[in-house]
Order: sequence, then C-alpha cells, then structure tokens
Amino acid sequence: MLSNETVNIWSHLLGFLLFFSLGVNDLSTVLPASGANREDYVIYAIGLFCFQVCMLCSVGYHLFSCHRSEKTCRRWLSLDYAGISVGILGCYVPGIFYAFYCNAFWRQVYLLTVLSLILAVFCAQVHPHYLSNEWRRIRMAIFCCVAGISVVPACHWVWLNGGYTTDVVKLFLPRVIVMYLIAGSAFLFYVTKIPERYFPGQMNYLGASHQLWHILVVVMFYWWHQTAVHIMRFRHSQSCPTRTSSSS
Repeated sequence: MLSNETVNIWSHLLGFLLFFSLGVNDLSTVLPASGANREDYVIYAIGLFCFQVCMLCSVGYHLFSCHRSEKTCRRWLSLDYAGISVGILGCYVPGIFYAFYCNAFWRQVYLLTVLSLILAVFCAQVHPHYLSNEWRRIRMAIFCCVAGISVVPACHWVWLNGGYTTDVVKLFLPRVIVMYLIAGSAFLFYVTKIPERYFPGQMNYLGASHQLWHILVVVMFYWWHQTAVHIMRFRHSQSCPTRTSSSS
C-alpha cells in the first residue's frame, strides 16, 4: 500500500540494487580492464559492501519503524544509524586509499584513524540514551564530526601533491568539492525539514525532506564511487612521483 514510507523504502532498496550491480560490473569488467591488482579488488569490495549495508539497514528501519513492539522499532533504528556509519566508512576507505596511494605511511595513519572513529561511534550507539530525543543534537554532532573530519586528509592530500596548481589536484579536487556539496545539501534537508515545514500535510507521500535526503545519499555514494573509478585509473596510468619520507 502507498504510505509515507514508500519512497523511503524504495529509494534505498533500488540504491542497494544499484550498488550491487556496480559491484558485479566493477569486479568482472571495470577492474580487470584497468589492470587492477589485489588491493584494488579489496578496496572496491569494501566500499560497495558498505554502501549496500547502509541501504539495507535503512530499508529495514523504514519497513519496521511502525512495528507494534517499541523494542523492535528501536533495534531497527539503531541498525539504521549503524548503517550510516558503515556508509561513511565506505566513502573513506577508497578515498583515503587512492588519495594517499603513493604514500603508504599516511594512508595507514588515516585509515586507522577512520576505523577508530567509526568504532567509537558504534560504542556510543550502545549507550541507553543514544536514541532518545535528548541526545538528538549529540547524534547529529557525532555524525557531523565523523564526516567533517574528512577535511583534514583532503587538505593534507592537496599539500602533499604540491598545492592547487598540480594536475592531480586540479583533476580530482572539483569532484571532492561536488561530493561535499551533495552531502551538505542532503544534511540541510535532513535538519531543516524543508519543504514539509512550510507545507504541512501536503508532503506526506512525495517530496518530504527525508525522501530528498535518501535520494541525495544515493547520488552522493554513486558520485563518490565514480570518482574512485577515475582516480584508480589515473593511479594505474601514472607512476608515483619520487617517494617521500614518512615525515613529508
């Protein structure tokens, strides 16, 4: 039946099918044609798996959010939040791996840092008050910090590659900026509850802010996946510059 959850469910169910099909295509066609090595296969598998987990957790919550058992509903909500963390991890892993492809030291530092942050978020989600309305702002602050801290490796990547005038930075920094713009737009809809706050009762089935959030999340994941494909091909077509020391 048509409900206020129909678009929320189908947007991420179709999103799951999109990333599943991208995974099959990448592993069978894109990566072999690009001369990928074993590490590339692992990185792409992790990234797309994380996106799929995020989509399915969201679908599960929006299917069972109206469950008559409050305990069951809260469990699915916890899974939904966990899925967001996993989706963020799926953005970080290929991004950091290919950004610091030629600098193993910083690649390991940032990957370990991100894994530690995601684990810390999982630990916070165990807290009994995490899902309460009182912690709503804390939840948003946590996710903003986990996502926003990506500015640090991004700026470091620009610096390590010689600034904004170098070819690799001019080629990929605009794509990074577009990803931030999509993510910022999605978060803005999520927080402001626009447009339904101005049209109460008229966005129950189509056009609500949460639906726009869902669609923009899928668009963001897809854009970042395509960016990873481009930078992977670039890394395999261009040799790394003279190795820098770990203190670079």
